[in-house]
Amino acid sequence: MNILVCVKQVPDTTAVKIDPVTNTLIRDGVPSILNPFDGFALEMALRMKEQAGGTVTLLSMGPAQAESALRDGLAVGADEAVLVSGREFGGSDTLATSYILSCAVKVLEARKGEKFDVIFCGKQAIDGDTGQVGPEMAEHLDYPQITYATELVSCEAGKVRIRKETADGYDVLEAALPAVISVTKTPFELRFPTVKKRLAANRAQIVTITPQDMEEQIDLTRAGLKGSPTKVKKSFTPQHNKTCVLVEEDSLSVSAVKLVALLSDAKKI
Repeated sequence: MNILVCVKQVPDTTAVKIDPVTNTLIRDGVPSILNPFDGFALEMALRMKEQAGGTVTLLSMGPAQAESALRDGLAVGADEAVLVSGREFGGSDTLATSYILSCAVKVLEARKGEKFDVIFCGKQAIDGDTGQVGPEMAEHLDYPQITYATELVSCEAGKVRIRKETADGYDVLEAALPAVISVTKTPFELRFPTVKKRLAANRAQIVTITPQDMEEQIDLTRAGLKGSPTKVKKSFTPQHNKTCVLVEEDSLSVSAVKLVALLSDAKKI
């Protein structure tokens, strides 16, 4: 199995604050981590490798500092890592990001001389929470996709079976390979790196793909800010009003009438 896992380095959201004047994220002093959902995707990929054999390649897009997230993945068992990086890619929204990553997939496949059988992505990144990049990559590549994956059921004879989380429980879906699978939180624990693997990951060479390396596969007008149809207007911290009014009358009908009156007076309805 030739397996690819898309990962992203994100700010630790437990430490993120917003400047009350500019309404922008304060990134100074905020540690960066491997996106948690991407960690689940990597664990599922490693389990597939253990079951069916093969290699696991990590792919990330970002500045040079994103290498640390790739090394975290190498430390738990991935075989190689690739960073897509270039100023032309700065400011990309989800559509542009998924397009760039899809082009990078084609570059890697051309270099390897074979296609990836499965591409794993985390359900969403905790800094944007859009959940769009994985499905958009499937569309760009014209691959079938399974979303909200929680467990690998089987992988054989050119097909993969995945347990998918739904509002009512779980479904087991089957897709022909190659396929894109977006992974949500899994029921199993993630593995931890050994000291030996951590040292090896720190010494590993990270392959970098630049816009110049992708000239034959990419249209740069579809990348970066100019290729992004969506823009972030502003970020802000919601103001929470702690005022609480308890409506507790003798009957539900009387309580409902009083509640409607209170909402009307507050101009909420």
